[in-house]
Amino acid sequence: MEHEGARVLITGGTSGIGAAIAAAYAADGASVTITGTRGGPADYDEDLSAYRYLQLASMEDAAAIDTVAATVGEVDILINNAGMSMMAVGLDEWEPDVFARAVNMHLVGAYRLSHALKDRLGASKRRGGGVITGIGSMSSLFGIEAVPGYGAGKTGLLGLTRAMAVAWGRHNIRANVLALGMIETRMTKPALDYPGFAEPFVARTPLGRIGQAEDCAGPALFLSSAAASFITGQTLAVDGGFSIQG
Repeated sequence: MEHEGARVLITGGTSGIGAAIAAAYAADGASVTITGTRGGPADYDEDLSAYRYLQLASMEDAAAIDTVAATVGEVDILINNAGMSMMAVGLDEWEPDVFARAVNMHLVGAYRLSHALKDRLGASKRRGGGVITGIGSMSSLFGIEAVPGYGAGKTGLLGLTRAMAVAWGRHNIRANVLALGMIETRMTKPALDYPGFAEPFVARTPLGRIGQAEDCAGPALFLSSAAASFITGQTLAVDGGFSIQG
């Protein structure tokens, strides 16, 4: 197995995209640590017994991020996945304070954790070195009116990733981003179930469907595999062709 013995940290790994990526790494032989917002694995309906669990109540909380970094131990692969749309919890991202929270969560928090783990990632003995994979979205590539803060954070993630690739390549670290299309998760399902919401996405997508969380797992594993050991600073769209449709 390609990832046998690899030590993987996935933020937001209890459900949705993070859970699918965690399951794929575990199935491929990796030792997987996930973070979640609740006190422990018993607080979730999902079976998390295959993973080590660390609480990370918020990607806005610098002290909580630093605690995870201090606790996790050695890491070969970091998946910066945790986050959410503020709109999904009824907040207006055009309000400056909410906008700042969204950017802090998706960009500053991801950088803080990456920075804290830099030396350990650089010490990885895996072919291709340590790996940081950020989870972006179509809001990294397009303007989306409803989520300016989320979009700013996810767009900033592309620039941050390129900068880390340039600066940290000499330290044995590769950094890339998965820019995801519309993926059906617990967070997006209410919107997708709303009459008329999903159809425009499907119509624009050459592959003709909404993505599933499992569609994101293979690309994540590829970017941390030996086959991708000469790939860094790149954005891989996992969107069924949405971003190339004219």
